[in-house]
Amino acid sequence: MAIRDDEDTEPEQTSDSRMPRTARGLFDALPHLPGLRQEVIKGSLIVSPMGTPEHAWIASDLSEALLPIRRERGWRAAVGTVSVCIEGSRESLSPDYLLSPPNCRRWGDYELLSSHVLLVAEVVSPTSAHRDHHEKQEIYAQGGVPVYLLIDPIASQPAAIVFSEIKDGAYQKTTRVVMGTPLYLPKPIDFELDTSIFKA
Repeated sequence: MAIRDDEDTEPEQTSDSRMPRTARGLFDALPHLPGLRQEVIKGSLIVSPMGTPEHAWIASDLSEALLPIRRERGWRAAVGTVSVCIEGSRESLSPDYLLSPPNCRRWGDYELLSSHVLLVAEVVSPTSAHRDHHEKQEIYAQGGVPVYLLIDPIASQPAAIVFSEIKDGAYQKTTRVVMGTPLYLPKPIDFELDTSIFKA
């Protein structure tokens, strides 16, 4: 389901003037919806089901692979349970995995501020392919997330892609490897990831 901020839909006459008027306003007013992911992307409120077990297993495998550096550096991680508020646009994304410092700045109680997050990762699914490859790449860069890892197990040739080096609100460097090939995650992560862990 999607609700766009730019749709010209006036609310019906109501005595309650506190009705949300934007996708972000509606997002802020929604209660937690178990089993559903809620995101604000490009002015639209996107409500979608959580991924398949395979989707979750890939995110969990990534979490396990990064556990040693997380412990060594005192970082925090979340597998699909923490949202990121994009500074400036206030879009809200729920990455499949993220790394942050322990004292990461927040937007309210439930969202981490994008420019203080160290890495976000998305696992591509049939319903998220366009958003993960294009829209989220742009949004994460504009929000100052230094490293965006995209794991695409459904491509004709499954791959892992890392985007980094932000300049003028866009990632300048893209490194793509075939699944099973080591992939260097640049600073601040500075870690070689064995992508064979994502092969079924």
